[in-house]
Amino acid sequence: MATEPSKELETFPNPQPGRDYTIRIRIPEFTCLCPVTGQPDFATLHLEYIPEKRCVELKSLKLYVWAFRDQGAFHEAVTNEILQDLVDALEPRFMRLTSEFNVRGGIYTTVVAEHQAEGWVPPVPVQLP
Repeated sequence: MATEPSKELETFPNPQPGRDYTIRIRIPEFTCLCPVTGQPDFATLHLEYIPEKRCVELKSLKLYVWAFRDQGAFHEAVTNEILQDLVDALEPRFMRLTSEFNVRGGIYTTVVAEHQAEGWVPPVPVQLP
């Protein structure tokens, strides 16, 4: 296979470092394994971030997410692991990762983890009439 899963996150320079803007990425095919039963867990990941100097390259993000396919992880742990790896690679002004896991035993799980750079103040939202 020409492409393999990888925990290597590639980045590129933020094209507008002087502006706060939001990048939203939806990843609907996340899969990992339940660490108790070994059965697959499926989730949609919603990544939102305000970049500082770097943005994540999407193909590397796809390969990174693929690397979790055979990894056992609790929902809370895997969400925070992914967030931390992205924060380490990008050093964003702000980042939020929301993991919406599919139903398992009649229970849906959503985990939200956030990072805010020290000293960064979010802009005031504009309220239009």
